[in-house]
Amino acid sequence: MTSNRHKKPRRTADDAVLDAARACVLAVGVRRTTLTDIARRAGVSRMTLYRRWPDVRTIVADLMTREWVGLGDSIQPPEDGRPVRPRFVDGLVAGVRAFRDHPLLRKIIEVDPELLLPYVVDRTGASQLVFLDAFEEALRAGHADGTIRRDHPSRQARTVLLIVQSFVLSGPTMIDDADPDLGSDAFDAELRHILERTLAP
Repeated sequence: MTSNRHKKPRRTADDAVLDAARACVLAVGVRRTTLTDIARRAGVSRMTLYRRWPDVRTIVADLMTREWVGLGDSIQPPEDGRPVRPRFVDGLVAGVRAFRDHPLLRKIIEVDPELLLPYVVDRTGASQLVFLDAFEEALRAGHADGTIRRDHPSRQARTVLLIVQSFVLSGPTMIDDADPDLGSDAFDAELRHILERTLAP
């Protein structure tokens, strides 16, 4: 359904820094994380960090891109012979569930939600561009096998991203796991229904 062009590369020196940043953010949030904290955890000097990143927020931006793209790659449904649409929808629903439970995203939403605001109201982030590219590729494949409604693939990809992004970021505010009819499984089923109706020919 999608190519391997975004396959996760081998670990680099940057990954050690991003791992350290991840640990710091999970422990205290972004605002309380310093370059000194990250450098200490990564076992490098602050000057080494300054040569690559000017501040904590740019490190966190790269961290978010690595985490979100890596998660997206890890949940792609297999090439199992099924038509494109059911595999695409399965991957989208699984992706929303995985993002909703991702510890880094949950921590940022809980203590530093302003970091996400630019990517919701102002500009498209690097990971969003990667997802749009993958979505458009899947949509074109669905057009070709006749299981996805033919339309402008870029517009369709952006529409799909808007749908799943809202379920990731705002879904937890609507979910009430004390009520099975309003629990996460029920909203996952609702998301599946929306996507099927949106994409069906």
